[in-house]
Amino acid sequence: MVATMRAAVYRGAGSIQIEDIPIPQIGSKEVLVQVKACGVCGTDLKKIQYGLVPPPRIFGHETSGVIAAVGDGIAGWNVGDRVAINHHVPCMKQSCHYCRKRSYAQCPVYKTTGATAGFEPAGGGYAEYVRVLDWCAESGMVRIPYDISFEEATFVEPLNTCLKGVRMAGIEPADTVLIIGQGPIGMLFTQLCKTVGAQVVVSDKSEERLTLASRLGADEGVIAESDNLDSVIRKLSDGRGADVAIVAVPSTKVVQTAFKSIRPGGKVLLFAQTRLNDPLEVDAGAVCMLEKSLIGSYSSDITLQDEAAYLIFSRKVDVRSLISHSFPLEQINDAIDAASHPRGNSMKIMVVPNS
Repeated sequence: MVATMRAAVYRGAGSIQIEDIPIPQIGSKEVLVQVKACGVCGTDLKKIQYGLVPPPRIFGHETSGVIAAVGDGIAGWNVGDRVAINHHVPCMKQSCHYCRKRSYAQCPVYKTTGATAGFEPAGGGYAEYVRVLDWCAESGMVRIPYDISFEEATFVEPLNTCLKGVRMAGIEPADTVLIIGQGPIGMLFTQLCKTVGAQVVVSDKSEERLTLASRLGADEGVIAESDNLDSVIRKLSDGRGADVAIVAVPSTKVVQTAFKSIRPGGKVLLFAQTRLNDPLEVDAGAVCMLEKSLIGSYSSDITLQDEAAYLIFSRKVDVRSLISHSFPLEQINDAIDAASHPRGNSMKIMVVPNS
């Protein structure tokens, strides 16, 4: 008789169904993890809402849990170990042009998802068990200290992506940084920029989120689309404008606000524009004559994995304050709805199978 588990199966645009499916079988160099927590990510929400990939799949990639089985070829991991999973790991070979250029997210191996609960690999965290494939089991798992909750550990992957963005933008001490959007990702950026020593101006539609951002270190908070955003930035930057503006909301129209807010020679970092065929109009003269840069950062950097884990496990970055709701697996659709319609008192939404 085949052992089964409960899983949230994507069956098409807007359709997630709780089903009984076989517990994944692992190979000799693979690991089976009993899922304890999985964060709801905006990237998965887009795939579900717009039907961007063919079904069936099991999403969820901000995953932590306990190792339930270990393949014969795995060394260093044992049943019972607490782990956070990184579902994308590059090949790191010198023969790979993208890895050699440190463009890890463009590596063909990186683009192959290395964690699945069944069907086409898609993360698999919205299930009771997830199978970690060999290349991710080898270098994509992080050991969780016992004083860190599984919910906190789910932030290792998203914090990595933000840390990568901060490095790509070249943020330095005393820089003035504007962060548009103070959802969970925006607040991770806020804290990372403060650890660098930057001055941080944040904007959001929610007064509650601005209050939390201030508690997490933001120097100034401005309601989105407020007329005084420019004056606040210029006051902090001796009239120049922001050195960097980070767009942490999936809205293309706010890019113009970001572009206008930066000084000559400044940078705008797009972080939440994760859907192709999303056109944007940019002032080419400002790019050329004012030397303003528009750059993007997508997904994680394996070389930053240990640093991201340290920042969370040492609690130098506070992720506990960002967790607002936890839902059992059976209420996955309520979790998706809460994450898709954020309110002032909702931040990071967790799904907790096996709770």
